[in-house]
Amino acid sequence: MTTAEKTKITVQVIVNSTKEKVWDSWNKPKHIVNWCFASPDWHCPKSENDLQPGGNFISRMEAKDGSFGFDFGGVYQEVKKHEFISYIMDDGRKVSIEFSETPTGILVKETFEAEATNPVEMQRDGWQAIMNNYKTYTESL
Repeated sequence: MTTAEKTKITVQVIVNSTKEKVWDSWNKPKHIVNWCFASPDWHCPKSENDLQPGGNFISRMEAKDGSFGFDFGGVYQEVKKHEFISYIMDDGRKVSIEFSETPTGILVKETFEAEATNPVEMQRDGWQAIMNNYKTYTESL
């Protein structure tokens, strides 16, 4: 029996900041709540993060009008400070994030397995919007 290869989607930004600020902004809950949402009518009122292999994370994403919300979470598989993170989402999909220095800043590249409910383009656009929020927030620190 074979299993179908899951579609992988990659989003990325180059953040004009130090690797320390980029790493902290990505991983510390006090920062995550400021950027982890895809549009201005949403927010992230709560985040918890145990950044270590086997550690759990959860970020609460909610519409500001209270009409909808969900918990986004998973379990870390691998963590290399300032370089790499991989985790498995609560629904079993895999995600990896690479942090690398470039001449213009820190490249943050996130690759995730698509889910089967929404179109790939919608998923890519949503995750890229969150990544763009992250860049804007981190560069403001």
